[in-house]
Amino acid sequence: MNTEFRTAAVIGAGTIGLSWTALFAGHGLTVRVSDPRPDLAEAIQSALDEFTPHLAQQGLEVDGIADRVVIAADIADAVRDADVVQENGPENAEFKKDLFATLVREAPAHALLLSSSSAIPATAFTGGLADASRVLIGHPFNPPHLIPLVEVVPGGRTSDESVAAAVDFYRFVGRTPVVERKEIPGFVGNRLQNALSREAIYLVEQGVVTPEDLDKVMTNSLGIRWATVGPFLGSHLGGGPGGYRHMAEHIGKSMKKMWDGLGKPSQSPEEQERLIEAVEKAYGSSTYSELAETRDRKQIAVLSALDSAAKEEN
Repeated sequence: MNTEFRTAAVIGAGTIGLSWTALFAGHGLTVRVSDPRPDLAEAIQSALDEFTPHLAQQGLEVDGIADRVVIAADIADAVRDADVVQENGPENAEFKKDLFATLVREAPAHALLLSSSSAIPATAFTGGLADASRVLIGHPFNPPHLIPLVEVVPGGRTSDESVAAAVDFYRFVGRTPVVERKEIPGFVGNRLQNALSREAIYLVEQGVVTPEDLDKVMTNSLGIRWATVGPFLGSHLGGGPGGYRHMAEHIGKSMKKMWDGLGKPSQSPEEQERLIEAVEKAYGSSTYSELAETRDRKQIAVLSALDSAAKEEN
């Protein structure tokens, strides 16, 4: 499979698609964008204006970045010269079945066909395709031009060659691809996120903590730890010189009891409304743009610190 990446097609220009567009263009690719939204040109320009400083902080060449982005007349026009297609459509298997049938038909035979699907495995929408060997999941975390992880998840008919090419592509655009060896709804990142979210909702429902203070618990403890070492290495270090074995053998039983006691939020309409109102009370005084800017500024600072630490190690 061709691993020369010159042209990328972005199908779907919502939050994720626009972030991909900026990232790909920042790495010198010609990016052809397709979306039926009537404000597509304005949305692309706004995204480039917002994201270009982030790309510059990553050391990318951003001069002339807008010239590398092309608005396509339709999907066929977007993918006609593509080496890579990144789909960002609705989280709906039937929609993706129809869309990927079009992509397989219209894109060049060498093009990788990647989906940003957050939860739907590729096998769920590729069964009827004549060629599913180059279709797989490339699931990012928002916003993908900043957050390094991309979950690379092959479907049942994806070729090993396509998996390797996808890893090469995401590394080419500065991401950290992780190949997941088995399809499972939600993949890895969102399953972990949802497990934590379920307990967070339960704790707020039970009146143990407010949404704002729960976020403080995370950002002042686990968030810092997991940004540097992750759950397993954190536990290995938590076991002291005895490592994970000591942790499992001496603290594992008490942890198991805690697992058995984890909550299941009711999320009845009444409880859901109370939770929504509590979150709005905590954060509703700021606009989405203000909150996103603060998030991105802090994430850039974390990434910069991690990068500096990695360079010191080397």
